[in-house]
Amino acid sequence: MSFSLDNICYTWITIPILLITTFVIYFKWKYTYWEKHNVPFIQPQIPFGNLENSFKRKTPPCIEAKNFYHEFKSKGAKHGGIYSFGTPVYIPIDLDYIKNILSTDFQYFTERGRYYNEKDDPLSAHLFNIGGKRWRSLRTKLTPTFTSGKMKTMFLTLLECGKILQNAVEESYAKTKPVEIRNFAWKFTTDVIGSCVFGIECNSFANQYADFPKYGKMLLKGSPWEAARMAFIFSFPNLAKSLGIRRFDKRATDFFTNIVKDTVEYRESNNVRRNDFMQILIDLKNTPTVDVEGDGEALTMEQLTAQCAIFFIGGFDTSAAAISFSMYEMARNHEIQQKVRDEINEIMVRYDGKLTYDGLTELKYMQQVIDETLRKYPSLTILNRQCVETYKIPNSDVTIEKGTQILIPLMGLHSDPDYYPDPDRFDPERFSPENKKARNSFSYLPFGNGPRNCIAMRFGIMQVKTGLCMLLKNYKYSINPNTKEPLELDMGVMCCAKDGIWLDVAKI
Repeated sequence: MSFSLDNICYTWITIPILLITTFVIYFKWKYTYWEKHNVPFIQPQIPFGNLENSFKRKTPPCIEAKNFYHEFKSKGAKHGGIYSFGTPVYIPIDLDYIKNILSTDFQYFTERGRYYNEKDDPLSAHLFNIGGKRWRSLRTKLTPTFTSGKMKTMFLTLLECGKILQNAVEESYAKTKPVEIRNFAWKFTTDVIGSCVFGIECNSFANQYADFPKYGKMLLKGSPWEAARMAFIFSFPNLAKSLGIRRFDKRATDFFTNIVKDTVEYRESNNVRRNDFMQILIDLKNTPTVDVEGDGEALTMEQLTAQCAIFFIGGFDTSAAAISFSMYEMARNHEIQQKVRDEINEIMVRYDGKLTYDGLTELKYMQQVIDETLRKYPSLTILNRQCVETYKIPNSDVTIEKGTQILIPLMGLHSDPDYYPDPDRFDPERFSPENKKARNSFSYLPFGNGPRNCIAMRFGIMQVKTGLCMLLKNYKYSINPNTKEPLELDMGVMCCAKDGIWLDVAKI
């Protein structure tokens, strides 16, 4: 009996020891990857690799990536390697390396390497995530959506949403209340995207269709469980797909799926047409087009829904962040704020007192302010790519193997003093025509670069400019004491102020 108990005790002790030992040996073996490939690396820690701080929510992912960039740059490295748990991740530092990956040698890096699960999570199979021929085909179909002509037809919708924003500021001023500019920007962009993409008048300031921002934020939320889930699907994408793990919350998926389905059915049943993104997508669904891949296929309802979702995510949060951070910096720099306001008034005089699409394109100094805002606070803080074919880095003995994940830390790149002296200072003159011309264009990548750059860049800029015009034309702003400075960033995937940005409003 004692022999049997001894064996049981021995087994209960031995098995965990063997499992732990195997676990440690496995990770130590995985952590030799970059050393074997002659790439500088930051010493990882089992089992998190180099992502312990962001995984435990001690540091926002964008700041952790920024720190990686500056650590490699400080050592004179042209590139570096980190680990996401056991997955090697390559970080290019040299601008020529970045240019090769995004543009010159794009054929080796056509994938973003982002997880999507079309079977269990159809919303995740959107243009931003998919790759290969499917991406090329869909990109070709969607590119006409964002021509200048299409932008011009949608500008009147933006203008109407801007007037609602302006009225909301007036109400706050009348009540002598500060505005939480991030929340105001969110409501404005929700109204714009709700109308331009879904054909629905959200009227967010009256809290109609409150589900739009609710489910939009749900798609972007960050939490301890979310961090663990994202780390798992990044490190083990094939296993995640086989387990049916979703990228998006099912409640949000169901909400957007039903909204799109109802909108499409209503328009087709009642022969309703509008000058918006939804109509363009419906036309693509009903009209097969032969593209560069020669597929001649129409857009499916699942594809249509996925594109609506990513248009909403991209237009709702990124533009709202650009507006709120621009307003924050202008509230801290009154001379810059006044210069932008003077430019708005000058352009409106030129166009008979009206804000027009053509006038918007002539707001050159405002564009510099937006550019500087996106340098300091890029909405998308990391660019991802994946190597699809083994690639030898020119003029080096380093090879990037097929399947390797690539990470370009934009906050690191945009805060590099070699390109932007005194990078913490907000200075729109960095983006004057002469200064832009003198600087390598790959040192500034808020919309990416190359064939997989942001397809909706022009729409995003138009939305931000419209919002800023409506906010600044009749009011001036200063920092309210409720704003906690220095700003602390949220732990989510986007660059966002954790505690909000409160501004005092004064009428001009």
